[in-house]
Amino acid sequence: MNVPTKIASRLLTVPLLPSLSSLGPRGICRLGLVPIVHSQRFKRRVKQKMDWILEKLEAGVEITQLGVVRPATEAHVEEAVEALRAKKVIAVPTDTLYGFACDACSLEAVNQIYEIKGRKHTSPLAICVGDVPDIERFAVIDHLPHGLLETLLPGPITLVLRRGESSMLENSLNPGLDSIGVRVPDSNFIRNIARGLGSALALTSANLSGQPSSVCIKDFESLWEHCAYVYDGGVLPSGRAGSTVVDLTRLGKFKILRSGSAREETVAILERHSLEEEGSST
Repeated sequence: MNVPTKIASRLLTVPLLPSLSSLGPRGICRLGLVPIVHSQRFKRRVKQKMDWILEKLEAGVEITQLGVVRPATEAHVEEAVEALRAKKVIAVPTDTLYGFACDACSLEAVNQIYEIKGRKHTSPLAICVGDVPDIERFAVIDHLPHGLLETLLPGPITLVLRRGESSMLENSLNPGLDSIGVRVPDSNFIRNIARGLGSALALTSANLSGQPSSVCIKDFESLWEHCAYVYDGGVLPSGRAGSTVVDLTRLGKFKILRSGSAREETVAILERHSLEEEGSST
């Protein structure tokens, strides 16, 4: 009997998965749950889903409905760090939106993020570091007024800075660009992950390219299976505007590249530090 595709796809996930964990990786295949359908595309998706389930069970990982979900708490920081060291992608809450993150110095992991999002490699990724002093390891900041970074950050702001010759970033991240967007979110979970990794995280919004940004993990449920872990921090209260993006590459100047969720506060701080606005776009 043919089973409608929509119903059949649910058979592989919903309440079945918690009990499947006890069957072992081979036991799943013996259940014969895969429906007979004519769509080759659907059959490929079924195989990919089953391969993913088997991989997680082999690793002894508990599987939830459509992904590997954990609470975004201190107890799971080391687990997240180990996943990043293994060149995996994780999904994490920030102070604005949910994001996909990986080791910024792993070309393999960075490429995975582009594949997950369906994003062109010409679109740059930002980085996230644990603390404000870490920024100088990856970008040029000696032209900025004293105390500016500490006043702006941590917070919902992405600073575009020149990478400089001494940057620790791999050339494979955003090739051809001499600038990099840098974040220090006001979120302890992701900052502790960056601290544990001892490097920068490549960070981008957790959604398909061109689709609305995510303020809860359900918003990108269809992409869970591509992540080593999905960390749930609940519904984020800042809306979908994302971080305010400001270009600080020029001495004494700033330019708002995206208004985001903190434009007014950001401009006020920059002007208090005697920076002049070049002009802005939303």
